[in-house]
Amino acid sequence: MSGEQEIAIRESTNTTPRVKTAPKSSAIPVPFTYNPSDDGTDENLLILLHGLGDTQVPFGKLGHQLRLPQTATLALRAPEKIPFLYEEAYQWYTSFDPLGELLERPNPTPALELMTKVIDHLTKDCAWPPHRIHFFGFAQGGTVAAEFALKYWRSELSLQQKSLPSSAGPDSNEHAPRSFGSVVSVSGPLLSYPTLQKSCPTPLLIFHRPPPAETALRSSAIAELRKGFTKVEEVKMKGEGMPKSKEEWEPIMRFWSEHLGRRQMDGLYEVMAGMSPP
Repeated sequence: MSGEQEIAIRESTNTTPRVKTAPKSSAIPVPFTYNPSDDGTDENLLILLHGLGDTQVPFGKLGHQLRLPQTATLALRAPEKIPFLYEEAYQWYTSFDPLGELLERPNPTPALELMTKVIDHLTKDCAWPPHRIHFFGFAQGGTVAAEFALKYWRSELSLQQKSLPSSAGPDSNEHAPRSFGSVVSVSGPLLSYPTLQKSCPTPLLIFHRPPPAETALRSSAIAELRKGFTKVEEVKMKGEGMPKSKEEWEPIMRFWSEHLGRRQMDGLYEVMAGMSPP
């Protein structure tokens, strides 16, 4: 990144352990690649979700190459193998009809159920608070990240509603709804128009390609994201596929510099700088 990058100073006041417990394969039902933070402080967790027809391997390498400060990374493999293909190619949910055509209205439930199990393990067994969990997804992986952030927020709102005095009795404590730290979706739209009583406060960055790119979004995609999320940042750049150049990664790295947490060390604030594209 250029020498003119914004420098963010943040303090983390949570009491979670500095080094988190690594996720266990017995609790996550798909293969994954986990990289603890390079600097020995696991303050944030970036979950990476690959696109249709890929595996977790290249995204595990990407997570390590990013070297985000105080950030561990977890790359997950999608749960379903694409049928009739010889190579290792996976999908987050059934994406093709029996004739091999892409489904217009796929059902993401298998992916969302998988993510629920993963997050339960990470929050309960590995001491990750939800607001320190961040997502990066490409295409179908970006769709899963955005859809799951909304599903999680919807479940938190439901818990809050059930904890209100009128619902749970006069002595109950109201549940404060929690949300994730951030979502970066590269060419991954929502599958359906979101309906929420209160939009999700998780900051979201949508990076996408204009037509004629193969991954170009439908015309309503950005409006649908803005309906579901309170804070949506849009980045549109010509080209195909994943961000590749330093210029294309720069807005994503800047977004992370604004939203990743930073643990206070030895009574001093640390400067969040030195973040560079992979």
